[in-house]
Amino acid sequence: MNNKILKTLEFDRIQGALSQLVVTASGSAQVAKLTPSTDAAEVQEWLDETADGASILRLQGGIPVAQLENIGPALKRVKIGAVLNGTELASITRVLRTVSRVDQFLEDLKEKLDLRRVYDLQNQLTVLPALERRLYTAIDEEGNVTDEASPELHGIRAQIKRLESDIRSRMDQYTRGNSAKMLSDPLVTIRDDRYVIPVKAEYRHQFGGVVHDQSATGQTLFIEPQAVVDMNNRLRETTIKEQQEIARILADLSNAVAPYVDALAADEAVVGHFDFINAKAKYARDLKATEPQVSAANHVDLLAARHPLLDRRKVVPNRITLGEDYQAIVVTGPNTGGKTITLKTLGLLQLMGQAGLFVPAEENSVIGVFSNVFADIGDEQSIEQNLSTFSGHMANIVTILQALDQRALVLFDELGAGTDPQEGAALAIAILDEVGASGAEVVATTHYPELKLYGYNTPGTINASMEFDSDTLQPTYRLLIGVPGRSNAFDISRRLGLDGSVVDRAKALIADDSHDLNNMIADLESQRKAAEIEYTETRRQLEDAQALHDQLQSAFDTFTRERDQQLDKAKDQANALVEKAQEKADKIIKDLRAMQLAHPGTIKEDQLIAAKSGLNALHQDKAVRQNKVLRREKAKQALHVGDAVRVLSYQNDGVLLEQVDADHWDVQMGVIRMKLPTADLEKAQAEAAPKRRIATVSGGASGPSTTLDLRGKRYEEAMTELDRYIDAALLANYQQVTIIHGLGTGAIRNGVTQYLRRNKQVKKFGFAPQNAGGSGATIVQFK
Repeated sequence: MNNKILKTLEFDRIQGALSQLVVTASGSAQVAKLTPSTDAAEVQEWLDETADGASILRLQGGIPVAQLENIGPALKRVKIGAVLNGTELASITRVLRTVSRVDQFLEDLKEKLDLRRVYDLQNQLTVLPALERRLYTAIDEEGNVTDEASPELHGIRAQIKRLESDIRSRMDQYTRGNSAKMLSDPLVTIRDDRYVIPVKAEYRHQFGGVVHDQSATGQTLFIEPQAVVDMNNRLRETTIKEQQEIARILADLSNAVAPYVDALAADEAVVGHFDFINAKAKYARDLKATEPQVSAANHVDLLAARHPLLDRRKVVPNRITLGEDYQAIVVTGPNTGGKTITLKTLGLLQLMGQAGLFVPAEENSVIGVFSNVFADIGDEQSIEQNLSTFSGHMANIVTILQALDQRALVLFDELGAGTDPQEGAALAIAILDEVGASGAEVVATTHYPELKLYGYNTPGTINASMEFDSDTLQPTYRLLIGVPGRSNAFDISRRLGLDGSVVDRAKALIADDSHDLNNMIADLESQRKAAEIEYTETRRQLEDAQALHDQLQSAFDTFTRERDQQLDKAKDQANALVEKAQEKADKIIKDLRAMQLAHPGTIKEDQLIAAKSGLNALHQDKAVRQNKVLRREKAKQALHVGDAVRVLSYQNDGVLLEQVDADHWDVQMGVIRMKLPTADLEKAQAEAAPKRRIATVSGGASGPSTTLDLRGKRYEEAMTELDRYIDAALLANYQQVTIIHGLGTGAIRNGVTQYLRRNKQVKKFGFAPQNAGGSGATIVQFK
């Protein structure tokens, strides 16, 4: 991408805005290097990073990158064996702590947010917790070596504090009492790193010791009294030990950093990249910008595009489309109508998108990936080269035409201006033909009416204009693609008070075809405005209809949900009543069983089973949402005459004889023919041969097996089957049954035990003998 276009379209101001949003030296360097890419894959990768940054900024406030200085020089020094100072080590510590914080932040974020690129960048970080802890313990934020850096340093500094305290205590004696009058000021100060007192010159011999300094007038001498000379000497010696220990610690820390120079340099670069991503996301938020889609075919469709350097509250957004239906746009319209800013908006937004930045336009906007963007905008007059405005423009255009290729974008402002109108128009048409032949896409602004006809007659070219309100005599700054601009000079002159006869004479002086062209444009504008009004009204009606539809859909959904809830609630209440009734019915059946034993033959076994089935049928099942899978399964389970079925209530097999009605079937179950509800029947698997267990009971009727096998079943399924089996066994008048539950986790065995304890019909129960299953089976005896 040529540097001139970046300056012409003020891309450097975009970089300047980004540079205010980065907080690291590495991030600032990346902003300075930012240039548009001509590789579509790279552009998409950069946009993915910005999209990740925008998501993190919106949900988490951004990636937690701290303010960091450039550690590159320090790393170079330590690489050649130099000893780093405290400030350099503190900068490295901040980088290490930032790396740890960012890595942990992104690790936690993985559970909350899917990202496109940032997690890949995270994998490039090298976390060095041991080195981080050592540096953080030894060096504070300002680069000072802490007391905890070594036990020796801690002891030396404790000794220094004691000596300083003793010296001050001794020196304070001179600032009080009789000695105070010999001092210029009653205070203790320092000269040459030694504690001294300011003594008047006439009393210099009263204290002995050493004179370290004097005032400018010579009236005050800064004397170290003889009494503290020895203590100051010991303090000086201890201070030297401190400096030596600090130097040793800095050398050790530098040696500890040396093996990780490359990893730290890479970490600094990655953290700077995260900082750069943060800056791009913040800039997108400030601009209210969106992510553009990238067109491999170089189609451009910017929706409600705004120039990023203008106040978005004042600028008029425009839709700019290019490349799909037409290769060239010829924009006409009055001066100050917004033609130039529209050119710059297209060019700058394209550069921003190719640099991986979001663009100030509505969502779903599309950008191309151009090999180069060229522009001839502004006054190209050159005093140094002795070029006129026209010559300057033409020199620039020659350079552009020489560098063109089929994937370039060219922007011409006032093409052909600055010379004779006829020659300028001819040159403009020839230049547009040359650009068109190269395959490049071009947008050109002009005042020449000849180019309006060129835009109308040339394939792949379309006219456009900047709208002008003839009522207010003001431009609206709206781009109208497909409508050429027309001159408003006569209308403006008449409205400003120019005599009508003068205007009419002026009209008579221009060619009829110019009148016809202006009249045609005026008609087109009228038709466009009428269509726009009709479209606006239709859109409003559509929005009203959509809002009404949404309200009705919401009301219907609410009604359906509340209806289902009420039905479920009613069924719950009905089931509760049925359960109470079933308890009473079980007692009645028990009494009937006792009567049957006392008076054999008076009550038939099939009557008892039918009564039990009828009670079970009273239970209401809640509705389940229908779906294709359920419908297919339901179709597979459809019952037909002759099908082998399982009677769920009694865990027995049977064969369907006849469908009595929609809810009942006649079933042959052993020697008994029964009328059973459809809900109590389950179609047997086709591949499994029907099994029939026969047990002899007092009434001679078939009943359930004396053994129930619950192995391999889920807990809820096993408990339901156990409840039904015990009911069937009681109806069959069994005295003893065996429940096989296996060992496993013990959950089903415990459930069986708890159930049997609660059942009042159970006399006793216990584990089977070892040769009959042991603790994997339970033998139950009934009352």
